Amino acid sequence: MEKPNVSLPSVPPVHRNKGEQKNTFYRRLLQQRTLAFMCIPFVIWAFIFKYLPLWGWTMAFQNFKPARAFADQQWVGMKHFQTLFEDNTFYRVLRNTLVMSSIKLVLGFVTAITLALLLNELKNIIFKRFVQTVSYLPHFISWVVASSIVLTILSPDGVINLILTKLHLIDSPVLWMGKGEYFWGILGATEVWKDVGWNTIIYLAAITSIDPAQYEAAEIDGASRFKRMLYITLPGLKPVIVILLIMNMGSILESGFEPQYLLGNGMNMDYSENLDIFVLKYGLGLGNFSLGTAAGIFKTVVSFIFLFTANYIAKKMGESRLF
Repeated sequence: MEKPNVSLPSVPPVHRNKGEQKNTFYRRLLQQRTLAFMCIPFVIWAFIFKYLPLWGWTMAFQNFKPARAFADQQWVGMKHFQTLFEDNTFYRVLRNTLVMSSIKLVLGFVTAITLALLLNELKNIIFKRFVQTVSYLPHFISWVVASSIVLTILSPDGVINLILTKLHLIDSPVLWMGKGEYFWGILGATEVWKDVGWNTIIYLAAITSIDPAQYEAAEIDGASRFKRMLYITLPGLKPVIVILLIMNMGSILESGFEPQYLLGNGMNMDYSENLDIFVLKYGLGLGNFSLGTAAGIFKTVVSFIFLFTANYIAKKMGESRLF
């Protein structure tokens, strides 16, 4: 005897009204009240030091004079933005900023991930900790000291010229810091030396979250160390890499200030000056606070565009994202 085909009535989805959602929010907030109280100092700090200063953006639309009251300032609209975009110096420092940021981004990711993968394969714990310590100690050296070390090493009678001369690779000492075309490479190498160990820490922490059973199964299947890194470790690091890449894209115009300021000189200024130095030199240095503020607004807007674009692309590709 055939069983009758009885279809169960579909259960309509539960839709919570705004009152229920509000009550749920307050209940969750009450349960996590300790974390909420811990966030209060940060929220106050962010409001005072990050949001209140945004009032200063009004200077970009004025011929700002520090001695005048706000009501007495002369409003000029987009004049300073127009001046900014008609200045060839601005485009030169923008080029330098983008190139130096890109070099720092690429070298920073490649060297940090590579070092993390190699350190993860070390079996000798003592040697591993020694390498970690040596690699991230330069991060704690101030840029004043680090720049002095770089300038001493690259001086005409420095160790680099001495080694290259002894190896007969050059006939006479090279003035490395006097040629602008060398500056980007020198800065990139200096950034790697100073920060590679520190940048590696987050990747090593992410590697520890990978299930060890995957490595054991791959080893039983005969996978070499290189294949385990390629097919287990790197995919496990992918979410962290994507998140850090999105965050770094949001600061693509923040190529730094101290290294460029300390390593730069009159002979390499066409390659060493970036937007921050432009603001200091042509904005604050000349008393044109409005022009400096306009350059700062430009940096912020471009950073927002890069951040949201990178996050949108990650979302479309199904990767981890910030929001």
